[in-house]
Amino acid sequence: MSAGITKRSVMIAGHRTSVSLEDPFWAALRDIAGARRRSVQALIGEIDAVRGAQNLSSAIRVFVLDAVRGDCSIGQP
Repeated sequence: MSAGITKRSVMIAGHRTSVSLEDPFWAALRDIAGARRRSVQALIGEIDAVRGAQNLSSAIRVFVLDAVRGDCSIGQP
């Protein structure tokens, strides 16, 4: 299975940053955001707000994994 890495620019807390993730993580993040009635950018902002010192790309991957497992409350209504 080939999983290319895509770099995207997002606005978080008033500043622009770039995030590099494998394509399947971008797809899963889009699906999760849609299911939670959020934009991907808003969801990334919520992940950023609670990630602490963890790298943002890593925090997003862990968030996606937790969401798939049903262990994540970020972005829940």
